[in-house]
Amino acid sequence: MKPLTCFKAYDLRGRLGEELNEEVAERIGRAFGQHMASSRVAVGRDVRPSSSGLAAALIDGLRQSGTDVLDLGLAGTEEIYFAAFNQDIDGGLVVTGSHNPLTDNGIKFIGRGARPLAESDLSAIRALAENGRFNPASSQGRLGQADSKAEYIEHLLGYIEPQNLSPLKILANPGHGAAGPALNLLEQALVARDAPVEFIKIGCEPDGTFPLGLPNPLLPENRACTSMAVRHNGADLGLAWDGDFDRCFFFDEHGEFIEGYYMVGLLAEAFLEKHPGAAIVHDPRLTWNTIDIVTKAGGRPVASKTGHAFVKAAMRGARAVYGGEMSAHHYFAAFGFCDSGMIPWLLVLELMSRMGGSLSGLVSERKIKFPCSGELNYRVADGVTLLAAVEARYGRSAVKAEYLDGLSLEMPEWRFNLRASNTEPLIRLNLESRGLPDLVAIRTAELEAMIRNFKFEGEN
Repeated sequence: MKPLTCFKAYDLRGRLGEELNEEVAERIGRAFGQHMASSRVAVGRDVRPSSSGLAAALIDGLRQSGTDVLDLGLAGTEEIYFAAFNQDIDGGLVVTGSHNPLTDNGIKFIGRGARPLAESDLSAIRALAENGRFNPASSQGRLGQADSKAEYIEHLLGYIEPQNLSPLKILANPGHGAAGPALNLLEQALVARDAPVEFIKIGCEPDGTFPLGLPNPLLPENRACTSMAVRHNGADLGLAWDGDFDRCFFFDEHGEFIEGYYMVGLLAEAFLEKHPGAAIVHDPRLTWNTIDIVTKAGGRPVASKTGHAFVKAAMRGARAVYGGEMSAHHYFAAFGFCDSGMIPWLLVLELMSRMGGSLSGLVSERKIKFPCSGELNYRVADGVTLLAAVEARYGRSAVKAEYLDGLSLEMPEWRFNLRASNTEPLIRLNLESRGLPDLVAIRTAELEAMIRNFKFEGEN
């Protein structure tokens, strides 16, 4: 088989057909089972039309390697994480395209204890899938159907005290992705525990054609339906998820989207109230707000390269209780150091109930103190030369330069990070200032003007 171009930095994503198909999925299953010497793994899938066939082929490959498979069916990525650290299994795989176009799909790999696979393991699995040198198994692995949702829901509810929640009206938009069934179960469990919360749900039925648009609320054009529904229904907050719901996005009571950056600071502060002096991991894209909150609360901010494998490693190394990325990935030590799209909003409900204020009120001061651009994405022909040119222009005026993940330059009143995506052919820009929103706009426009010179021919 020719080289598999669908392997990325820490998972697999590719265009359906030539890059990723059922033959490729079967080979990956056999390669995973053989290289990892796995006895039993969990497999799940998202709602995309292509995911069922890819998951079936993946399972077939795993069984051919002699690996027993626990089929969780339709499941979010975090449900596979939970199975991997909650059960005596050797890991898991989930077929998901997350927020990528419908022409794409992917596979996420999970090791025993919900640890990410090492880069060397991914390389070995890729090489084995390409060369097809599979060892014959003494027997075919067994297939079992499983539903660990009841244990999973109980675990989620362990992060809060449902009976202490205040009456809150929640607008929830799973975007027709995998979050819908889990949300329904959580709603039932909260009601059974006398939590005075009311859910208004849109896009809750799984539908892989995504009639509300691709579930990726990071894109401004995908936020309108949630925002309007919050205002129309007079909700206290809005929630939205991506396709495999490992990310949770927040809207305040006015329907305004809250950048994930500010939610990281909010959750960090909440954790430090319960765990004084603890380490909090954050990514390097936007940092000033998080560092300010964590240090003033007596915690220890720890920077990590962007991406779940890197954040999880940093959390384990620092023994952090919580880690957050501005892209709306939130990680919890008690959840196997994994990211969850359900735990964050449960914690925010508890925080709103305890503080007695609105969600906008909880973040408004931080947004004024550290305004930011939000993440801006560009397709460029030569990212390496672009970063060099940007550093040449701004490096002399910088008081601090960092290369943990791309290029981060810090000036006295503003800073930015410019980096290549780990999963898509994009350059990502994030910029913030110390209380100067006009400066954010000016510097963002300057950098965008430079970036335009490096775009692919014919692109705007």
